[in-house]
Amino acid sequence: MPSETLWEIAKAEVEKRGSSENEGDGAEIGEKSVFFIGSKNGGKTTIILRCLDRDEPPKPTLALEYTYGRRTKGHNIPKDIAHFWELGGGTSLLDLISIPITSDTLRTFSIVLVLDLSKPNDLWPTMENLLQATKLNIDKVIMKLGKKNSKAASEMRQKMWSNMQKDHPDRELLDPFPIPLVIIGSKYDIFQDFDSEKRKVICKTLRFVAHYYGASLMFTSKSEALLLKIRGVINQLAFGINKSKSICVDQNKPLFITAGLDSLSQIGPPPLPDNDIGKLHARSPMELWKKVYEKLFPPKSINTLKDVKDPAKDPQYAESEVDEMRIQKDQLLRSPRKIPTLRGWSQLAAVSRAEVSRLLHKQPHSAWPALLPP
Repeated sequence: MPSETLWEIAKAEVEKRGSSENEGDGAEIGEKSVFFIGSKNGGKTTIILRCLDRDEPPKPTLALEYTYGRRTKGHNIPKDIAHFWELGGGTSLLDLISIPITSDTLRTFSIVLVLDLSKPNDLWPTMENLLQATKLNIDKVIMKLGKKNSKAASEMRQKMWSNMQKDHPDRELLDPFPIPLVIIGSKYDIFQDFDSEKRKVICKTLRFVAHYYGASLMFTSKSEALLLKIRGVINQLAFGINKSKSICVDQNKPLFITAGLDSLSQIGPPPLPDNDIGKLHARSPMELWKKVYEKLFPPKSINTLKDVKDPAKDPQYAESEVDEMRIQKDQLLRSPRKIPTLRGWSQLAAVSRAEVSRLLHKQPHSAWPALLPP
């Protein structure tokens, strides 16, 4: 029997890869995206840098930042590429969530929610706002995708249940997130010194939320051992490396629970006396847990927009010439009576035509001759 030619082997390999991609499992797709959202200053950048083996100090994320990583699979085989997106500002920039989530990337997209355990009063509103906004955008993309490719949209909905065993006792009580979700509790080194009762409430609440959404849950800190475990989880999302099956549900240790391995019976009821639970009126289990959590950790009423710093004043973006012109512009706007000549206007490159027009219209007609060049 004659052996296959080189061209026949190459053709068969291409057809094999094509059929694998069409199946929608993403196993052979060389590009994946991981979107980091979460608490402001919660450690998202630190986790990304650690996963990419970049030894550099983390800088504050201004708005939405992007970087990427590569992984070699073998000799003469194209490298896998992972796209890392990071949303800064906590919950103040929810409109930017829609940018990286597209119909082209959604089938290989994952969400990593990083929550600052050292700020329990901000934990629930941060988690709720970010997950709701993200899910809303994902649902819109899936709906749009369904109009063009109903098979792909159907496969995505079925894939939501991939982490949950068919005979899991809680299967009918859960509402899996549309795409893979990992919840990371950061700053465990501070959290471990909390009162045991507070730690119990936070741990049980996060376990319930993660289990309800079919997500993985784990705690981390600056500890190298914990960062290595987190790195393994992120690499699984980014490059398809085998998923860890380890589990730790002891509230006196850093939690590590892979999606689908927890259960409502192990988590238990909300940590509140039975007679108090009866007084709470909730329309769903999620709302009940929220009310119990916020009873102990009431959210702070802070305008999230106040947390966003002016990027023009951020030292990491300093440009001496531009900054000097900006100072002149700000001084001009604060003192509109001191209007330079047209020559002066031409030198203030940072002042837009709209602003010039607005300032001119504020002056009486009698002042206009002073604006003409000498």
